[in-house]
Amino acid sequence: MDRFFTVIATRVAWLVGRPFASFAATLIIVIWGLSGPLFGYSDTWQLVINTGTTIITFLMVFVIQNSQNRDAAAMQAKLDELIRAQQDARNAFIGIEHLTDVQIDAIRAALEEEGRARGDHHKAAHASVERLLDRI
Repeated sequence: MDRFFTVIATRVAWLVGRPFASFAATLIIVIWGLSGPLFGYSDTWQLVINTGTTIITFLMVFVIQNSQNRDAAAMQAKLDELIRAQQDARNAFIGIEHLTDVQIDAIRAALEEEGRARGDHHKAAHASVERLLDRI
């Protein structure tokens, strides 16, 4: 079941991420809008678009979340491998994505403090970031 859902979710995410899907959705809305006079702008006419868009939105939440979860897990595995392969890296950072928000914030604050304590390196990095932001 997991593999089946992954295959379907991947294909649907790929399909709806294409310009054609946006064009098709816009076309459906235009056709629905133009059909309003034909149906007298009835409650049923409105219910059709409301129900259709609600169902599609509801299902797409799961497809998008699945795609994001897989992408994030793959990215995390790649980063973990880079940390593991780097001789001077601190392997304790592998798997920190499983910590709580409070724990991650504490780690980030400690790293920022460590960077400030290094002095000149931090100033140089800060200056390069400022130059980059000025270009944008």
